[in-house]
Amino acid sequence: METTSKKPLFSIRELKQYFPVRGKRNTFVRANDGISLEIYEGETLGVVGESGCGKSTLGRTILQLYKQTDGETIFYGETLDYVAPAYVLDIYRNLEKKCRNVKQELVKVERLEKEYEKLESNLGGSEDKEKLKVLYAKLNEKNELKKRVTSDYLAIVRLVGGFYVSKDFAKISALLVEYYKITLEIRQIRNRINDFLLEIQEVSFESGENSAKASALKSKMDALVNTELKAAESKRVQKQSAIDAIRAEYTDDEEFQQYEAMRDNGINLARLEYGEMRQLRQEMQLIFQDPYSSLNPSFTVGQIIAEGSITHKQFKSNNTRAQEYSMEVMEKCGLAPYMIHRYPHQFSGGQRQRIGIARALSVKPKFIVCDEAVSALDVSIQSQIINLLQDLKDRENLTYMFISHDLSVVKYISDRIAVMYLGNIVELCEAQEMFESPLHPYTEALLSAIPTTDPNSKDKGMIILEGDIPSPTNPPKGCKFNTRCRDCMDVCLQVVPEWKEPKRGHFVACHKYAT
Repeated sequence: METTSKKPLFSIRELKQYFPVRGKRNTFVRANDGISLEIYEGETLGVVGESGCGKSTLGRTILQLYKQTDGETIFYGETLDYVAPAYVLDIYRNLEKKCRNVKQELVKVERLEKEYEKLESNLGGSEDKEKLKVLYAKLNEKNELKKRVTSDYLAIVRLVGGFYVSKDFAKISALLVEYYKITLEIRQIRNRINDFLLEIQEVSFESGENSAKASALKSKMDALVNTELKAAESKRVQKQSAIDAIRAEYTDDEEFQQYEAMRDNGINLARLEYGEMRQLRQEMQLIFQDPYSSLNPSFTVGQIIAEGSITHKQFKSNNTRAQEYSMEVMEKCGLAPYMIHRYPHQFSGGQRQRIGIARALSVKPKFIVCDEAVSALDVSIQSQIINLLQDLKDRENLTYMFISHDLSVVKYISDRIAVMYLGNIVELCEAQEMFESPLHPYTEALLSAIPTTDPNSKDKGMIILEGDIPSPTNPPKGCKFNTRCRDCMDVCLQVVPEWKEPKRGHFVACHKYAT
């Protein structure tokens, strides 16, 4: 995991996205195969790699457009209290059982680690291939078990903190369940208030703020706020005080405080139900690669841009107010407001991509996945769109994941770059560092393929990658890059390389940096 003072917007751990192969039982395309990284607020994370490496799948899985197969995608853009997800109640109700199971699994991990260390020490200097195979198998078994148990362990500790080591699970579990039921009740009340607000805005727009209908709606909303919402908030404060009182009893318990420091308010998107994820959808948007096929040809520009804001209840219908807002967004994206009634086929490729950007921007997101957002455009238009994205990022305080196969584009727009190969991230660091000091052999090969006219370049010639990319349904054992790597060693054929940090802030998965 990265160590930085920046605030994470996403914390992704062991994300997997497998797609079943039709007609082949128990056969899967491993599009994303255990990805872990942080995405920080306000940054642009560039993601590069050859076609089919899983870049686009990663972006869409983070957004939960594909329901991820395994792992965690923790989102910090909203609080647990705001979303009140059902999975939290499940953990609270079964707190004692879940804690006990995780602790038992951790014991298994420790036992396996000791077996591995013993086997490794007995090899000495005369290890043979059979003993090495046993060693590698043990190592892989340990790593897989450790990943799974760590995920379960962190999921619980993030929610309950120091209560993980408490002996009074029954009392604590009951309090936490009550607290979250009240939180869910508050969310439902707030949804009703938002519905009233939307209705009041609509009525006020149509017939004036002082109309009898608008006044009646305001009265109903005020009653809801002053009775139900205040009563529910009061109950939540009482339950929170009771929970805090128990925590205060453990002030001098070092083990309790150690786990308490791990408690946070992140939301695991992978465990959200459809309605819960839909509630968060406006926080996370996608700009598609093709600026034409991604736009509805039967909708005008105004309808395309307004559709998201109406769906997420910023407006009740596509009225004059909604159209005025759409024109404001269009202007931010470099589109003239008079174009609002035109259809997609009446625009150029660059203008269509601006429409796609405006559509994403209209719901006021925190995070946008730019999925090959400039690859279908002419080079001259690419620079305009990239400059627009940069400007919007600064003005709207956005965070981007910028997916591309063009390293020169990624270098220009990105704060950090992640290099992907066959479903895994193999290297991650600051953009300038990546270009100046690449560590992974695959990254070196990608960078060597960039044409240059600089006479002072340190170019040592193109590194040719031999062979084809292996099938994602049957990837090689050990390091997936071993079939094409010029630095391949025996260990690369058997053991999956661990994620290491050879230089501060520079991460790589390669056995060359194992020590």
